[in-house]
Amino acid sequence: MTPPVLPASVTAVLDRLVPWPDDGTRADGPVAVDATDRLLLTEAAERLATAAAGDVVVVGDRFGALTLGVLALGAPDVRTHTDAVDAEVALQHNLQAAELPAGPTAVVHGTLEPSLLDGARLVLLQLPKSLAELTEIAEAVARHAADDVTVLAGGRIKHMTRAMNDVLGDRFVEVHATLARSKSRALVASGTRPEARVADPLHPARERLVDPELLAAATPTDGGTPPDHLDVVAHGGTFAGPALDHGTRFLLGTAGRWPAADRVRDAVDLGSGTGLLSVVLARRYPAARVVASDRSAAAVASTRATLAANGVSAVVQRGDAGADLPDASADVVLLNPPFHDRAGVSTDAAHRMFAAAGRLLRPGGELWCVYNTRLRYRGSLARAVGPTDHVAQDPRFTVTRSRKV
Repeated sequence: MTPPVLPASVTAVLDRLVPWPDDGTRADGPVAVDATDRLLLTEAAERLATAAAGDVVVVGDRFGALTLGVLALGAPDVRTHTDAVDAEVALQHNLQAAELPAGPTAVVHGTLEPSLLDGARLVLLQLPKSLAELTEIAEAVARHAADDVTVLAGGRIKHMTRAMNDVLGDRFVEVHATLARSKSRALVASGTRPEARVADPLHPARERLVDPELLAAATPTDGGTPPDHLDVVAHGGTFAGPALDHGTRFLLGTAGRWPAADRVRDAVDLGSGTGLLSVVLARRYPAARVVASDRSAAAVASTRATLAANGVSAVVQRGDAGADLPDASADVVLLNPPFHDRAGVSTDAAHRMFAAAGRLLRPGGELWCVYNTRLRYRGSLARAVGPTDHVAQDPRFTVTRSRKV
């Protein structure tokens, strides 16, 4: 049987998309529309033809292909959310640049909130990289969407696991997979299980940590009393979940060599994740202004929740690699940069964060960075920030100190 194809009018809309801010001409660059986008839109086309206002939600769009495709296929409106702020900005840009008929509207939601999914009957989802993130999305859909909702969740076959079926199967009555096309496949989940609608959510998850390195680092530099525990709160899309990852713990072990309190007016947790380092900075430097920044909406929500759980405050902002922060505004920056993009190693984000740290630091300010030893970042840090010292190393991780001159 010949597989269905998208109408030419929809294909024309998709073909005009670019992976903004790139122009799409780099051979090794991202693509604005991938095979999973096209598969999901093809699977959704018949349902979209009869969609009513408020029926359709898109989650995880990267450059706007799903959102624009849904509107081009006839949906009167669409609600959409994507976790990464750079993807959200690209989506907004491509929505404004698209030539769509007057009438259809798209509302972009900054978080995975109830109003995103309230009453939805069709959800298109680019499968996230972690089961925890998929679980939180599935929980939210089951709780807030219509009882007869259908979820079309697509991804590249090499990144899909049987556990994804199980996550959806725990919350929806029927789950099956489509035929593979162009190395992509979709999972189709329909009919909310009644128990899933009322079940207590697993996310955000909260844990109490009593790790000695963590508690020592969070002790005020004036010799105050160390905390007997710290709490961490993590939404599903946040790295390491409600735990202390090995790299962060290794960085905390060097806290005794971080700048003295009288040298720190402003401190930055760059790529804050769950916010544990933000809590440490706020407790260690109680007189300093602490700023936490992350590109992920889930991380920003986690950071705020973790700060609140520990009774400390910081300025929390959502921005891509510190782009939201002003020049020469920090005396110390802590950084545990990401180094994975799904199953592969990716260093692009780390290098952009190094450049951001070099821009953010005042003369004499210090970047303390932990990274996977095999990535050999010391030279890059020296070029982006300034003279860089090797502080500590174990079989997996290295901690360096870079000084802005």
